[in-house]
Parts: sequence; C-alpha cells; structure tokens
Amino acid sequence: MSPLKPGGNKKTEPLTTPAAAFPSDTPAIHTSYTASSPEAVANSLYHQALLKDLRARISEVSRGGSEKSVLLHRKRNKLTARERIAKLVAPGEPWFEFSPLAAFGMHDNEVPSAGIVTGAARIGGRWCVIIANDATVKGGTYYPETIKKHLRAQEIARENRLPTLYLADSGGVFLPKQSEVFADKEAFGRIFYNQAVMSALGIPQVSAVMGMCTAGGAYLPAMSDENIIVRGVGTIYLGGPPLVKAATGEDSTEEELGGGEMHSTVSGVTDHLANSDEHALRLVRSVVDNLNTPKSCAPAGYEEPLYPAEDLYGIINRDSRRPADVKQIVARLVDGSRFHEFKAVYGRTLVCGFARWLGHPVGIIGNQGILFSESALKGAHFIELCGQRKIPLIFLQNITGFMVGKQFEQGGIIKHGAKLVQAVSTVAVPKITVIIGSSHGAGNYAMCGRAYGARFLFTWPNSRVSVMGAAQAAGVMVTIKRAKLEQEGKSLSAQEADAIKKPILEQYERESHPYYGTGKLWDDGIIEPALTRQAIGWCLEMTSLSEVPGAHPRYPVFRM
Repeated sequence: MSPLKPGGNKKTEPLTTPAAAFPSDTPAIHTSYTASSPEAVANSLYHQALLKDLRARISEVSRGGSEKSVLLHRKRNKLTARERIAKLVAPGEPWFEFSPLAAFGMHDNEVPSAGIVTGAARIGGRWCVIIANDATVKGGTYYPETIKKHLRAQEIARENRLPTLYLADSGGVFLPKQSEVFADKEAFGRIFYNQAVMSALGIPQVSAVMGMCTAGGAYLPAMSDENIIVRGVGTIYLGGPPLVKAATGEDSTEEELGGGEMHSTVSGVTDHLANSDEHALRLVRSVVDNLNTPKSCAPAGYEEPLYPAEDLYGIINRDSRRPADVKQIVARLVDGSRFHEFKAVYGRTLVCGFARWLGHPVGIIGNQGILFSESALKGAHFIELCGQRKIPLIFLQNITGFMVGKQFEQGGIIKHGAKLVQAVSTVAVPKITVIIGSSHGAGNYAMCGRAYGARFLFTWPNSRVSVMGAAQAAGVMVTIKRAKLEQEGKSLSAQEADAIKKPILEQYERESHPYYGTGKLWDDGIIEPALTRQAIGWCLEMTSLSEVPGAHPRYPVFRM
C-alpha cells in the first residue's frame, strides 16, 4: 500500500473547477523556466535518481518482517498491518502514511518502519489517525523508535482533534531494551497517559484487538471508548498462562485469561466480538460511522497550478549551495499559481505571501537566501497578520542560518531574529513545514523546525538538516585547532587540517541525510516534491477541524 494513496471517490475528493469559476484579483507568478535547458535536465536527472532510491527503500520496509514471520502470521489467519489498513480504508478514500522509514539504519535494519504503521485516512468522510502494530516485526514489540512513532501519531490526533483507531497486535515492550522503553516520561507509559488526555478532550478512540495485547499493552483497549476483538486470535491480559503459573501456581489458558469470548461475555472489557480480521475492520468502520464528530470540510473546488508539478525536479538545484527561486516552487504548488506577495522589495531573502492551497487560504514563508535583520522583521510582521486573520502558515524551509559578522551583530540581528522565533513559537494558527533544501542552525528554529510546534513536518529527498553545513563545521574545528596550536607556538599543516576535516565532513554528510533524520523521527516522512501539493492539502483538511489554544490574539499587529 502506497504511503500516499490518493482518493478517487468523487464523494470524498474535492472537485477541480475551471479557473473561470474562481475570479481572483491575485496575480499569478510568471515563469521563464524551460524544462529542456541543460541545467533543468541535469537537475531533473539528479532528483529522479533520489526518487528511485526513496521508492525502493519504502517498498522494502513496506513488506514488513521476514518472509518466515509473514508466513507464520498468515497461518494464523491474520492480515498484515498494511493489509488491515488497506481493508479498513475503502476504495476512493485517501491514506497518508507517516514516517514509513522510521528506525531506518538502526537495529541492523531488523525493525522496518519501527514495527508500527501510522498515518491518517478519511474514513466515511472523517479524517482518522490509524496506529497499527506490525506483528511480523519482532512480534509487534515496542522499541524506542516504535514508542516515539506511536506517541507522534497520538500527538497529531490530539492537536487536530482526530478520531484515533488502534489496530492492536503487540507483545508489549521489547524486553532487551527495557531501560530505554519503560520508565522515562516519553516511554511506553506515555501512550496510556495520552489516551486519557485525548479522551478528556473528547477525541474518540477505538481499538480492534487483532492479536496480543499483553502486560501494559492491555491498557490500550481498556482505555479506548469502544473495543472490538477477534475471536480465537485476539487476547488481552496483564499476565499470560506462564506468568500466572509462576506467580500464583494457577493453571489457565489464554482464552480463560484474555480471549475474545471471555472479554465479550464475562469481563466486559470488549464491546464487539468479530469472527475475523475483515469482520473486525467492518465493525471499526461502523463505529466511525456513528461517532457524531465533524466530517472533513474540504473546499468545493479549486484551481490547478498553471505549471506542472514535475517542473520542480528541474527547478530545485542539485547543488544545495545554489538555492532555487522559491517563488517558482510556490507557483507549482498553489491554486492558479496565484500569490499575493507581502513586502516584495523589503527583506528579499525571505519570501512571504498569501495564496490558496487546494482551496484553503494559506500564508507561505519561503527562504531565498540567508536571513538578515530585515528578513526577520518582515517574517515576524507577516506571521502576525496570519495570526490575526486566522490563516494557516506553510513554511518552505531552505536556510543556512542568520547572517553573522560585526556589522550585523552591532545592527541587532540577535534581537531581530528573536522576534521571528517568538512569532513562530506563539502564533495561534496551524503551522506546516516542508524542508525543501538545507536546514541549518538557528534558521531551522526561525523557519518552524521540529521543536516549534508544526502540526506536520516533512522533508524532500534532497534536504539536509544539521546544526551547520558540513564544510562550515569542518572549518570551525580546523580554526579552533589552529588557534590552539598558535598559542603553543606551533602551526597546523595542510595535511593535518585535511585529517581533521575528513571525519567531520563524513559525519555531517551521514547525519544530515534525510534517511538519517527520518529514521530518528525528526520529521513525519520524506515526501516526493511532485506529491507535496496533495499531501499538504490533506494536512490542511485535518488542521481545519481544530482550534489552536489561545487563538484570539491579545495584541494588535506591531509593524516591524
């Protein structure tokens, strides 16, 4: 199942309407881009190679566990996690998987997708978050990254007030990693804390027990609003037969302790008894159909961009040191390629403006170079406008950081940069970030990096994220070493400088790569540039269902 499955049902997908139906005074962005130019062709070939590699890696992890594990799973008459989701999400309903490459490059690559599949789907007109354990991967047990991915899916559900569907099939925590998964604040127990908080906020939670829910994991269905369990397959218990025997001397069976028949007829822990995975998934859809929560409010129609999304591959430079014209990127993403630019001739290294994205009004902030004081002030002013007008913000991040040097420090770049960081941190509208190139240093913070409350954050395959660029980091370390040697009356040879630089360059290249970051869940997934318009459009639908706490500004707009 594709991580980004478009819907094809006209009842659920917004309709594209001719531009004439949307009279607008907002001008379209002009383009002089030529797809056949040597530079565009070279760029496109580079990005197509990145896409080929990304698709291959996602296809690989989508197979789940080993072939032996999958066969054993099927012998138990169980669907795999992604097969369950494919059955749950009806034809024509969109599915958007989060972080499919979680835990990539970790644990000897034996925990694909961190052993859990998370994402969002529009089910019966309602966007729902889905969290499905993959029991073909280490029995669905929880590694540190599994927990982080589960918690992130709950965070998305909580912030956007989305019903949450748990397809439970897990042996609990991975015991050899117990010190990393049990006792800390953001460890396994936080899952159940989040369930309680979400329930108190009125967010529906539904569990389908399609395998084991053992030990602490038994609280997942116990703390859900409505539960389904599969007869003869699903079990819910704090301690299984071996533990009960060791602790109490009592002989018992799995069915007596936690089987579907027992919980549905005796304990009352479950509310519906299903005969198979397929039956359980139909019951989940029936529960969702009766939630009485708001359905998605997708705009009735929208203009398509004037220019094809495939142009992006020729526009985005293959050399990250040469940023593309961000307005040409915007022109391939927004409705009608229309863009009302704010302060077009001031603070030119930050592009700000209003547009519509699949019918949704948005404010867009994109980088066009390093941040200066004027850029920061312009960005803070624009964010204030979006906050007052209740317009969601989209950050297109390609930033190496703030300008440094005596002139700029004396000009107060720290205090002006702080204004932008404060505005990003506190604006009471949904924020969505896409890292389309570099993301270094304080520029990451000022452009709504992971720590700054973006409802969703995605990267492109060409992106790079690190505290500074690799060459700059290597240069800093050489400078420090040279200064230290000079204090001792010594010098640093070119060969010694290269020996210092080489491991730093290699480390930064490895650790700034999008696969490294997505493996650690620094983002919600790597998305293809040409699919960004649809992906962010779905995110905007999801964010429209909730209000941001403190959504009414306390102060007037201060001109910057």
